Amino acid sequence: MEISAGKSVLNGIAIGKIKLYKKKSDEIIRKERNDYQQEFSRFKLAKQTAMDQLKALVDKAAEEFGDENAAIFEVHMMLLDDDDFNESVEEIIRSERVNAEYAISVTCDKICEMFSVMTDEYFRARTVDIKDISERLINILSNNVNMEFVLDEPSIILAEELTPSDTLQIDKNKILGIINRLGSVNSHTAIIARALGIPALLGVDIKDEWDGQLGIIDGSDSMLYINPDREILSAFKEKHKEELSRKELLLKLKGKETVTPSGKRINLFANIGSLTELETAIDNDAEGIGLFRSEFLYMESKNFPSEEEQFKAYRKAAEAMKGKKVIIRTLDLGADKQLDYFDLGKEDNPALGYRAIRICLTQPDIFKTQLRAIYRASVYGNISVMFPMITSLEELYKIKEVISEVKKELRDEGYLYHDVELGIMVETPAAAVISDLLAEEVDFLSIGTNDLTQYTLAVDRQNSKLDDFCNTHHIAILRLIKTVIDNGHKKGCWVGICGELAADLSLTEKFIEMEIDELSVSPLCILSVRERICMADTSII
Repeated sequence: MEISAGKSVLNGIAIGKIKLYKKKSDEIIRKERNDYQQEFSRFKLAKQTAMDQLKALVDKAAEEFGDENAAIFEVHMMLLDDDDFNESVEEIIRSERVNAEYAISVTCDKICEMFSVMTDEYFRARTVDIKDISERLINILSNNVNMEFVLDEPSIILAEELTPSDTLQIDKNKILGIINRLGSVNSHTAIIARALGIPALLGVDIKDEWDGQLGIIDGSDSMLYINPDREILSAFKEKHKEELSRKELLLKLKGKETVTPSGKRINLFANIGSLTELETAIDNDAEGIGLFRSEFLYMESKNFPSEEEQFKAYRKAAEAMKGKKVIIRTLDLGADKQLDYFDLGKEDNPALGYRAIRICLTQPDIFKTQLRAIYRASVYGNISVMFPMITSLEELYKIKEVISEVKKELRDEGYLYHDVELGIMVETPAAAVISDLLAEEVDFLSIGTNDLTQYTLAVDRQNSKLDDFCNTHHIAILRLIKTVIDNGHKKGCWVGICGELAADLSLTEKFIEMEIDELSVSPLCILSVRERICMADTSII
């Protein structure tokens, strides 16, 4: 028996035969081409063919994985038209007088290398998109067709890294789990795995000889077992059986109200970081969106997203939720989320630096564009807006001034809008301590326990060396949460928690005791949290 570790995408167990997915990978040979105009023509024809293929894949992906996951291939279509990509390919063809295949391969390597050293995991994960479109173009130019990968039986897929195109050609009903050497929790492999609800392990030191052997993925402990002994196999089969039974029981909670035995109603919302996750939230019966991380619109763009682009995304979320609350958090970039086109500059301590609302208030044009999009989308559903990293009343006063300007502009231009609820994220001790004053200016308070923990305990949550010092159950954190809830209620605000602690089942009854109004969690945690709330022993309340 072999045991390996990886990064888990989804808690759960997969037991089955391992099937190796290995693509044909011909070496790209550098060939001299004196007629570079002819190579330009070959490249442009390949681009058009690739575009036609991707349009067809959008429809197929929408049918098999849903509209949001089909957007992966729309991103690929955008990349095919990317100026940097195309200019690099054409410059290499022209200056080096080489074949288009070679120019595409060199460009792909160059861009992937640039992305791989970025601090933001989102951008590191985008290398697979560049590889996917480059491979597609090269295959078209070389008249290569990868053999169709067929699963004869339900299996665990073993691969170097699955691209979106790879995943789409595999019968999704026969995928028990996925094991990749590459990939991250933000990769498309991870997105598809979550959409299908199957366990996946990434970052595994894979071996080709595992092909055909029996494997077990333990998503809870991020472990992989190859050829498990009888005792291990028996234990995991029993655990898997219990897991399936539990899933069936949880599914019975769909459509049920989130109410404690004593009758206290808790709003159970979802945190989402993209439109892709919106569908997952709906599938898991989210009662609303408690945290819509709007920065994904900026992170998926090579320049500032326009008002119209943002408006369409917010409108889509509002309409999809059909009257349920959608709380959009305004731009929260900086710290560990850096974008080149923002040109934020290097900081010695970015977690305490130029980020979130501080960027918005010092670059009001960016802020106003987002607010205009949000207010325009408000007529299509139940939208609220909240502001991150608030530390003072003065910040709220400035925010309200900008909102007044935005409303006047929209009225003058003939746009309709609703007066949306305003809220803030309580992520700093400063905000918690003056939450009674802040609550007088807003409609709700949402406690971001991730940052609140790091700032209260002076522990960098990105530093793995400090894991033992990051006590999320620290009494100081719990006291601050209680303070915020009490202060909010005294001023007529509802109060929620949208940090990771909201899904901590060991604290659910504690939060009910504190009289929390709302919990916003990862979509896949919704039914588990609902179960805990509906079974909570609230006799102490």
